[in-house]
Amino acid sequence: MSIPDTGRPARRESRGVMVGDIEVGGASPISVQSMTNTPTADVSATSAQIGALAVAGADIVRVSCPDEDSTATFRRLVLEAPVPLVADIHFHYKRAIEAAEAGAACLRINPGNIGSAERVREVVGAAKDHGCSMRIGVNAGSLEKDLLAKHGGPTPEAMVESAMNHARLLEDNDFLDFKISAKASNVALTVGAYRGIAARCDYPLHLGVTEAGGLIGGTVKSAVGLGMLLWEGIGDTIRVSLATDPVEEVRVGWEILKSLGLRRRGVNIIACPSCARQRFDVTDTVGELERRLAHIEAPLTVSIIGCVVNGPGEAMMTDIGLTGGGKGNHLVYMSGSPDHKVASGDIVEHIVELVELRAAELGGEADEHAAAAE
Repeated sequence: MSIPDTGRPARRESRGVMVGDIEVGGASPISVQSMTNTPTADVSATSAQIGALAVAGADIVRVSCPDEDSTATFRRLVLEAPVPLVADIHFHYKRAIEAAEAGAACLRINPGNIGSAERVREVVGAAKDHGCSMRIGVNAGSLEKDLLAKHGGPTPEAMVESAMNHARLLEDNDFLDFKISAKASNVALTVGAYRGIAARCDYPLHLGVTEAGGLIGGTVKSAVGLGMLLWEGIGDTIRVSLATDPVEEVRVGWEILKSLGLRRRGVNIIACPSCARQRFDVTDTVGELERRLAHIEAPLTVSIIGCVVNGPGEAMMTDIGLTGGGKGNHLVYMSGSPDHKVASGDIVEHIVELVELRAAELGGEADEHAAAAE
């Protein structure tokens, strides 16, 4: 089910930059990213987490490379990874060169803290030699002191100026294969910075509200900030930053894109908050269905509504719908039409079976790009 046209602006035109085999920007779908939080030198743990993130739907995974042990390990991680890996680099330019040589699809750097112009030139040379793109990462918490003094603190204008200054460093070295991020933990500051950068250039933008917080608070901040920008047509790849299992970052990222009709993957469950009218336990049913259907990649919409007030209307707009009925029997809708009934005790198993059958019919095909996003 696609989102109707409600006047969302056209997506900002940006140049395409390759991160491995994933294009960021251009006409490509908005990609979802996350970052490992295991010690990079622990190959087994880090490789396992990369795999889990890929299964959850991550298109790209970032891995921190703070020391030589990490960049030495990075080569092995690249060989095992099912998705392109970005090497996260801070301060030491040699780590960036080592990561490029080890097969990084992209280098996340801040040209201003890499060092001298010569060191930036060396990193750019390594990126060119190894077919590696870059991301300029501006963060409100680490802006240059002169910009903080000039603008009176970490303002959107200071972040835009920092990003454009860094972009010129790469442009001066005839390197244009980069994207830009300008993150803050404050939603308004983040949104203002990205709007300013979007108006100044056509480089693809990596969106994120950094250090957003835990699962609930961070999800809300990210949904508000990223949602505002994406609705305005700004953004080419996203990372939701949460202080929790990074797999949750991927799930939240997908839910943000799905809610705006920008990408489709997996089961979208529409459910009522439940009330005294419910004819079965909606809360427990939805929780169990979310757990049992997490492996489905095919884009399907399922409605679970506890009574007949809104149940039939929602069911008519979903692939599979369930409306609470009397005497422990509830009506199942298939492709918007009433089809059959199911008893209370059989709801979860029955809906799971129906979803898996429908997904098999679709061949597991995931990520249908909504017409509004094309």
